[in-house]
Amino acid sequence: MIEVCERCLTWIKPSFLWMMYRSGWSRKEGQERGLAVEISRAGFDWALGHACLSAYHPDVHAGRDAWREALRGAPARVQWDPERDWRLRPLPWRALQLGLSGEAVRRYAEEWLVSVVDVTGLAHAVQERVRAGDEAGARELLPEERVYVPEGGLPASVVG
Repeated sequence: MIEVCERCLTWIKPSFLWMMYRSGWSRKEGQERGLAVEISRAGFDWALGHACLSAYHPDVHAGRDAWREALRGAPARVQWDPERDWRLRPLPWRALQLGLSGEAVRRYAEEWLVSVVDVTGLAHAVQERVRAGDEAGARELLPEERVYVPEGGLPASVVG
């Protein structure tokens, strides 16, 4: 059984380069270990289907109170942040961040988890090539990432 902190969020950050930006290539204090966590597609789709945007958007929500109510009841939340390039500069499109709480954290740990791989060495190796200005070498090491489209598309509740 997993003990879940009801006030805490566990974040899934599917973009390797966004995570490298956030963690300083796995060198920031308290973030010195980079882990690639693989979860099931069914789990990721469940979380998206039960998510609410982490910020109010008038085009999506009937009002701030409606958004707050939806957020309180959602076991997952979506935040969109600028994607990053190989030098960690912002790109014009957004990367999804998926925050889990309560039931979603329990499902994540007990049902969805497929594998966990330490990618700290990879993060450091890519950073060394970036520092050397070796774009081809850095790109060669980057994990393959594809655009993820859930079956049926993204729920309207998470498109900001």
